[in-house]
Amino acid sequence: MSGNETPLRLVLDTNVWLDWLVFNDPDVAPVRAAVAQGKAEVFMDEAIEAELAHVLAYTFGARNLSAETQAACLAECRRIARRECGGRADDGYKPLPRCADPDDQKFLDLALACGAAYLVTRDRDLLELARCRDPVPPFRIVTPAQLQAGLKR
Repeated sequence: MSGNETPLRLVLDTNVWLDWLVFNDPDVAPVRAAVAQGKAEVFMDEAIEAELAHVLAYTFGARNLSAETQAACLAECRRIARRECGGRADDGYKPLPRCADPDDQKFLDLALACGAAYLVTRDRDLLELARCRDPVPPFRIVTPAQLQAGLKR
């Protein structure tokens, strides 16, 4: 990446964060590599961090994460993600589509506020909005696997 290129701005939903921090999912490896190389940057806010902290306490199959592991996951997330958006939101943009699950609207709102290029998700309700034509969000809603094409630019 040359000095002139702006890193790709991303918002990850909670499931993608879990894939990164807990499950080491290979679909997330290109995202992890792009962040490490400075080609992408991930944004999060307090609401998303609070949801992630809550979900990290769940039982994953037969596996529970210890309090120490949960804290380490959150610390890694805080290390990776940026909090300040730098005023990149398009103030003239019309309203975002409404997600069928109101708990997921926070990801759309953050993606808009941060001027994200992509909202990366595995959530069915959010992915359904990728087909939305009125209003069309100013960012793409994709799965981690679909993001790989965007990272190869």
